[in-house]
Amino acid sequence: MGTLVYSMNVSLDGYVADSQGEFASWARPDEQVLAAINEETSAVDTYLLGRRMYEMMAVWETDPAIIGQSPESTQFAQIWQSANKVVYSRTLETVHTSRTQLRSRFNPAEVAQIKADVSGNVTVDGPTLAAEAIRHGLVDRIDVLLCPVVVGGGLRFLPDHRLELALRHEQRFDNGMIQLRYDVTTAPSAKVQP
Repeated sequence: MGTLVYSMNVSLDGYVADSQGEFASWARPDEQVLAAINEETSAVDTYLLGRRMYEMMAVWETDPAIIGQSPESTQFAQIWQSANKVVYSRTLETVHTSRTQLRSRFNPAEVAQIKADVSGNVTVDGPTLAAEAIRHGLVDRIDVLLCPVVVGGGLRFLPDHRLELALRHEQRFDNGMIQLRYDVTTAPSAKVQP
């Protein structure tokens, strides 16, 4: 059985993007951080993505300039391309990356089955889609790459749900970022079984 992980780069005040939708200037990992991300994502079997996150991440298969930025970027692209991807969107009609399926809506029972069928990690990427998975009690772990910036508002990392967490890992990086890994110890009662 796989582990469902919600993982994102987050400002110190809990946002994944500021009020203008900006994150690239403050959430971009350097090579040291990207090496740690690569180590963690090498265990990912399946990515669950909303439309916006999919469109942003697709460059790791479609843009040679992004892929070739550095050795760590190339490795991340290889990891991302080799994983399965499920994209949830009501507006996309097709997807343009390999190993990618398109769904019109989030189905908790299907996600529970995906978790049951894999031995690696399943990641849910993006706060809107993650909120759905959290509401249904599907998220097993939350990984935070804490960025040394306060943005003052924007798109929140976590929904308004109580979760009890246990810290399992922390790593500090030279650029001031901190990687935190928490197991979800108490989730919403609506846990979905496959």
